[in-house]
Amino acid sequence: QVQLVESGGGLVQAEGSLRLSCAFSGLSFSTWTLGWFRQAPGTEREFVAAFAWGSFAYYADSMKDRFTISRDNVKNTVYLQMNSLRPDDTAVYYCAARNGGYSGRNYQYPYWGQGTEVTVSS
Repeated sequence: QVQLVESGGGLVQAEGSLRLSCAFSGLSFSTWTLGWFRQAPGTEREFVAAFAWGSFAYYADSMKDRFTISRDNVKNTVYLQMNSLRPDDTAVYYCAARNGGYSGRNYQYPYWGQGTEVTVSS
């Protein structure tokens, strides 16, 4: 059974940093893709970053200069380091998983965590 548990969200001032964690179980990191998505109120859930097959990192163009995805194979955890945060980064951030290669489309991820809320104040 695939399980994804996010943590690390909170309130931060603009230009600050946060590191989100996604602890996963029930999947093989070497053959699955783990992604981060976010959803602000009234908007579509959008792609942020993904780690495919344990080796390949992908980013949304608008976030690649500020966000970094990384992994800890021992802890079965994927991280999203977010720097230079802006008020428009405010959203619920979700970890998602799919059995296969990279995709930036949320509907291609069948497994989702409960989300962690990030609020960036100006």
